Amino acid sequence: MLCDVITAKLLDDYRLEVVFEDNKRGVIDFSEYLSKGGVFEKFKDINFFKNFTVSKDLGTIIWGDEIDIAPETLYMKCEQTARGDRGQLSGS
Repeated sequence: MLCDVITAKLLDDYRLEVVFEDNKRGVIDFSEYLSKGGVFEKFKDINFFKNFTVSKDLGTIIWGDEIDIAPETLYMKCEQTARGDRGQLSGS
């Protein structure tokens, strides 16, 4: 499965539009990470959160050299978002 992130764009606050190498795209709300603690405490600083990049080497979104989230996790979150109440993936 090709689930590397190729682009990510900030939409608002903690929501990013993410595109994967299989052309799947979706919106991920990262606000759930605000209550996770640990390294994710840094997300409470919205300016830190907004300063993300896409690492071609890792195939995912990174924040500095401190935080990254596995591309498989992001892919699953996009699937959950796309299903919504309809029970179908967008673009299916």
